[in-house]
Amino acid sequence: MPLRRRRRLRRRRIAGAAVIAGTAGAVDHQNEKYAEQDADEQAQQDSAPPPAPEEDLTAKLEELDQMHDSGALSDEEFAAAKQKILGS
Repeated sequence: MPLRRRRRLRRRRIAGAAVIAGTAGAVDHQNEKYAEQDADEQAQQDSAPPPAPEEDLTAKLEELDQMHDSGALSDEEFAAAKQKILGS
């Protein structure tokens, strides 16, 4: 095979390999980008406290009110327990 032809074939192989490598690099970059976004979204979801069930809160407050009305809790005890339930 003539030298010129071998050089041409070699250049084509090198160029083809460069295109394949470049495409693979771009795909890797996109995968990293999406993986990073997924990790950020997951971190945001993990850091957000779950919403408190309102039914339980309402039931507890109603129970406290009944105890207060029946005299089982003084005004101070009722206020302290209510603050504890409400978290403020």
